[in-house]
Amino acid sequence: MKRLAVLASGSGSNLQAIIDAIKNKDLTDVEIAIVISNKKDAYALERANLNNIKSIFLNPKNFNSNEDFDKKIVGILKTQDVDLIVLAGYLKILTGTLINAFENKIINIHPALLPDFGGKGMYGKKVHEAVLKNNEKESGCSVHYVTLGIDEGPVICQKKVPILPDDTVDTLAARVLEEEHKLIVEGVKLALSCKVIACKDPTKYNISS
Repeated sequence: MKRLAVLASGSGSNLQAIIDAIKNKDLTDVEIAIVISNKKDAYALERANLNNIKSIFLNPKNFNSNEDFDKKIVGILKTQDVDLIVLAGYLKILTGTLINAFENKIINIHPALLPDFGGKGMYGKKVHEAVLKNNEKESGCSVHYVTLGIDEGPVICQKKVPILPDDTVDTLAARVLEEEHKLIVEGVKLALSCKVIACKDPTKYNISS
């Protein structure tokens, strides 16, 4: 049985997608060992509780530095014997303390077609605003390995979403999110079944409509 840890800061809809995939047997021999959030009111914690999944809120203000915060997370994850860490709307930048402790074992979902529209400050609606402002013809989402460079890790898989003439930030965000829920499950499958070196070409694993 492969054990996942999910880190989330918000509603946890991608966490729910993983929970549903496990229940529906789309993800087999996989369980969520723990959900950790840096936000006390994150609905992701409630989703965990509703599904009898261990959950923890860690207040960053209780730590002297981001490194100390991540050191605490490393300690918790080590006790849970996790095989993969999934960042599902986790809005805190990881330090080398956590990344190096779980090298090639942390994945993130990003609401754009990386390497475009990634990097510091590019998250949530800010991504979709930038995409529309740049008059792109398509957007999408990407699952990638987490490295020290923000959104720079090898892409595991992507899903393209066409941009419609009357799209707004909200309508584009909603359509991309719908695909995120599918892609995060596929990303978990691939990350658990292949080595990082084999995942550097996202087209190899690109999911067709």
